[in-house]
Amino acid sequence: MRSIRAAAVGAVTLSLALTASACGGGSASGGGSNDSPKTLTYWASNQGASVEVDKKVLQPELDKFEKQTGIKVELEVVPWSDLLNRILTATTSGQGPDVLNIGNTWSASLQATGALLPWDAKNLDKIGGKDRFVDSALGSTGVQGQDPAAVPLYSMAYALYYNKKMFADAGISQPPATWDELVEAGKKISKDGKWGLGAEGSNLSNNIHQVFVLGKQHGADFFTADGKPDFTSEGAVAAVKQYVDLMAGDKIIAPGNAEYAQNQSLSDFAKDKTAMVLWQTASATFASMGMKEDDWGVAPAPVQSGEPGTGTNTNSMVAGINMAVFKNSDNIDGATEFVKFMTSDAEQKILNKAYGSIPPVKAAQSDAAFNSPATAVLRETLASSASALPQVPDESQFETAVGTAVKELFADAAAGRSVTTESVKAALAKAQQQMPTK
Repeated sequence: MRSIRAAAVGAVTLSLALTASACGGGSASGGGSNDSPKTLTYWASNQGASVEVDKKVLQPELDKFEKQTGIKVELEVVPWSDLLNRILTATTSGQGPDVLNIGNTWSASLQATGALLPWDAKNLDKIGGKDRFVDSALGSTGVQGQDPAAVPLYSMAYALYYNKKMFADAGISQPPATWDELVEAGKKISKDGKWGLGAEGSNLSNNIHQVFVLGKQHGADFFTADGKPDFTSEGAVAAVKQYVDLMAGDKIIAPGNAEYAQNQSLSDFAKDKTAMVLWQTASATFASMGMKEDDWGVAPAPVQSGEPGTGTNTNSMVAGINMAVFKNSDNIDGATEFVKFMTSDAEQKILNKAYGSIPPVKAAQSDAAFNSPATAVLRETLASSASALPQVPDESQFETAVGTAVKELFADAAAGRSVTTESVKAALAKAQQQMPTK
């Protein structure tokens, strides 16, 4: 998912949506039509520094599509804080757009509503076929073994961004590659009002992303092979404790970060208050905050030991944005044509350059813009060391339940309360009890 501004605040209502008669888009029939062939409505997620920035990026491309096809696209950029709730309401009310962006981690949950157009072989052929897309991006489009519920639009991965000046002032010559090295560097920096690492402790999605990756490194997935919650395994507990201990035990994250949820850690980084952040495609945001490219560096996110790779050396979740179509759109052919346009090689280069993300379309990745030092790290991570979050119908509830547990543990750490293995396990057990029962 894009920017960990993406909140799972609406995820608790998803179980209600799953039991409702799913419908969306413009057609009341539920089956899709071409009753309104000259217009489309499009909900775009807020990818840039503001909604206005996104409009400036997207509107010229939508005008280009209208000139080519005669179809006018009515654009609404939806803030991340509202997007999931808006989508869930649309799946039950039928008052939604024709085309929309979704966080890729929501794919399986929204697929379960039945509201989205399945991208079967016939539909994929209309946009050039499945083979155009990178495998890691396709892995976050819905439940394995089912037709994708969406197609990849923007791909992102986590990396370690570090402030070169703060590193130099602390006598650190290179970015850390392991967690032990990160803690060591963080302790050298964390003094005199400066801190080693930034976090967004009140952002549920960010919490999930970080502990999911650490879970992989400890051999845990948070769900069993048949999709049941498994939050209290030894590896899951170890992952959450290791993350919260960066504040509670290692003391390299400022206690105030427990309340961060709106990119404040990036602002601290840009102001030389925090030396490192783990983030998705942050270069465009740093530029908007006045940083020059030479002010910061980027390296692969750390692992426990060795080098990033698969399995226990996973160092990122597969982040990104997918594009979906409500299956009862009243311009189903136009919606499919619009997805084809937005995922074309040319548009993928334009859009992903604008947002500092990586194209999930293979051919577009050859552009020099995606081979800079910053983007090369992200591209390599997606290709070799990123794993998709569990593609299960209850994924959104997982973000809410476990993300909240981590938030509360950070609050304990900020208040000076002890965070023990037992308290972590108890918090995760409580989270597991909040999950839907089948």
